[in-house]
Amino acid sequence: MSSVAFETQRAALADVVAIPVTPFAEDGSVAQDTYRALLRRLLDGGITTLTPNGNTGEFYALTPEERRLVTELTMDEAGDRAVVLVGVGHDVPTAIASARHARELGAQMVMVHQPVHPYVSQDGWVDYHRAVAEAVPELGVVPYIRNPQLTGARLAELADHCPNVIGVKYAVPDAAKFAAFARDAGLERFVWVAGLAEPYAPSYFSAGATGFTSGLVNVAPAVSLNMIEALRSGDYPAAMKVWEQIRRFEELRAESGSANNVTVVKEALASLGLCRREVRPPSKPLPQGERAEVAAIAAGWSI
Repeated sequence: MSSVAFETQRAALADVVAIPVTPFAEDGSVAQDTYRALLRRLLDGGITTLTPNGNTGEFYALTPEERRLVTELTMDEAGDRAVVLVGVGHDVPTAIASARHARELGAQMVMVHQPVHPYVSQDGWVDYHRAVAEAVPELGVVPYIRNPQLTGARLAELADHCPNVIGVKYAVPDAAKFAAFARDAGLERFVWVAGLAEPYAPSYFSAGATGFTSGLVNVAPAVSLNMIEALRSGDYPAAMKVWEQIRRFEELRAESGSANNVTVVKEALASLGLCRREVRPPSKPLPQGERAEVAAIAAGWSI
């Protein structure tokens, strides 16, 4: 399949790539109606790219059945209003089964989570992604890269085998490394998505990214859209004004090795009455004393 066939998917990656939270009901199950309502809020807010089963969606805390449910709910709610990029991962057969399930439901892309394994070789990284990409040649495939050892040449090698590898969610916190990696892999060959969200978006855009992922977008879609509009027009001072607006919120998420990454987003949503604050272990809800600051930030965004 030629790259022309993936034009819609490539355009969807060059945008705010929203990572929806997965809200839980009082009994601990996925709160389906609440999840649908949160998706509608994103869609109504102007978001057109959704990634169910991302890390902000607590991918690794969901059961296989719950991951399928979240994909189904997202596809049903998005309809033709958004392009859906379904997160897949774990062992190779599980990742392939998830990708095929996404394809059956009509999803156009899958994001392959970084392989969670204590021993990741660069050859093995290529093999892992190649197995998934070859199983769903009709879908756009987006590796989620968090491994600073991986070289751009390896990504190019993967795409030589699998032309449906069309974009990259790059989440190594090093703008210089990103710039080099993108150029070694092929700057124009892939759509580069800044995978560390709004705090890194300005620096990564300056080096060639054209989209960024966002968890904050769950709380304030307009804030994320303001940033990408500024970045698209090359107005870095305007983008940095948004950066200043979200700085404290993102610092709270990043503290202690991002221990509260999802927790802070759900706390903000809870303060707005949009979902429960509960997260699953190994995450943990915010202590009572820290909730007021998050609520104040969320309220200050005049959502």
